[in-house]
Amino acid sequence: MSNSLSAPAFSRLTARDYKTLWLATLGGVLEFYDFIIFVFFANTIGDLFFPPGIPDWVRQFQTFGIFAAGYLARPLGGVVMAHAGDLNGRKKIFTLSVFLMALPTLGIGLLPTYASLGAWAPVLLLLLRILQGAAIGGEVPGAWVFVAEHVPRSRVGLACGVLTAGLTGGILLGSLVATGLNMVMPPEQLTAYGWRIPFLLGGAFGLMSMYLRYLLTETPVFEELRKRRALSAETPLRAVVRDHRSAILLSGLLTWVLSAAIVVVILMTPALLQKVYNVPRVATLQANCLATICLTAGCVLAGWLTDRFGTGRVLLVGCPLFGIAAYLLYAGVRLDSSLVMPLYGLAGFTVGTVAVVPCVMIAAFPPQIRFSGISFSYNLGYAIFGGLTPILVSWLLHFDFLAPAHYVGALALLGFGVGVFLVSADWRPSWVQPEDTKTEF
Repeated sequence: MSNSLSAPAFSRLTARDYKTLWLATLGGVLEFYDFIIFVFFANTIGDLFFPPGIPDWVRQFQTFGIFAAGYLARPLGGVVMAHAGDLNGRKKIFTLSVFLMALPTLGIGLLPTYASLGAWAPVLLLLLRILQGAAIGGEVPGAWVFVAEHVPRSRVGLACGVLTAGLTGGILLGSLVATGLNMVMPPEQLTAYGWRIPFLLGGAFGLMSMYLRYLLTETPVFEELRKRRALSAETPLRAVVRDHRSAILLSGLLTWVLSAAIVVVILMTPALLQKVYNVPRVATLQANCLATICLTAGCVLAGWLTDRFGTGRVLLVGCPLFGIAAYLLYAGVRLDSSLVMPLYGLAGFTVGTVAVVPCVMIAAFPPQIRFSGISFSYNLGYAIFGGLTPILVSWLLHFDFLAPAHYVGALALLGFGVGVFLVSADWRPSWVQPEDTKTEF
């Protein structure tokens, strides 16, 4: 980690930087759509892929369990692709991850239900979800590294904020598709075949993403490392685990914060509002669209602020805000469901604080092993915390209707604690240095 106190030189983004950021972000939108579209049809999938007659809470528990399996598969896929990315180039893996996501997404769209296959239906659904998880494990860390190593050092926060906003744009796209289908299709048609349409579209989006990635160039940082023959001389992951344990711990804790904010507030809340708070389906999906739009704006703002004030200060302000907003959302909707739009929008905007997380991780690992370090820390953290979060929150709801808010609030306190540590240690991102050392970034 760097403790440099040098003032940043705020360089402008070039036309090439804008092109790289735009193409990388658009590709991320399409791939992340493939990964999360499942959650918007969780209730329908639960009805179709599990035996009829089982208790509703058991069906919801099993459905979110399969959704969580995608997170549990992320570390293996992420580590393998990150290893190749550190040794052979970022662009190749950045493109491969899209193809590996498109195939299982198409498979889910074509998969027979429990009525046709019996117990094999949920088993095959689980396997396809695991393949999706392996693919996204390489996509997200690879995207952050790719854009951070392309732009000027003083714009890494903004670049990560824009890219993270793009990834959340995939959530927005999924929410829009789900909302549109629920508005134009009656429930019978949606259950019969309409739920398959988003997954089939996802396969097409995957092919489009592959084309977009071919238009990109390798990162200047990796090209410089290859030119100087400064690539890792040993297995990158071995160096990460042996020499960068504090960076792993810091990245893992922040990933827990990120997973709580995204999985609970953005991904689970539509289903929870319908099942637990009896808010109409279309209303919850419309509110989720608004929340995700606000989230994208919040990510860009958080990234912009990070370049100017540092990661710690943004966490100190942002984490308490999204913790408070979570309580306002769940408590307010329980009292008056008509408040769902403004309260969900506010919660989504404050969750944009999570754009700080990749900025910290990029700064924490040296370029030779950066992809592997981020991938291992982020994917392992997301597998543990993001994977267990839906199951844990679903279980806690049996005891308290505000369980989702309690969980998010607790993790907001953790993020605030990390912010205190970063500020007290005067910890600065490694890009807060004079521009003449750029090639070492």
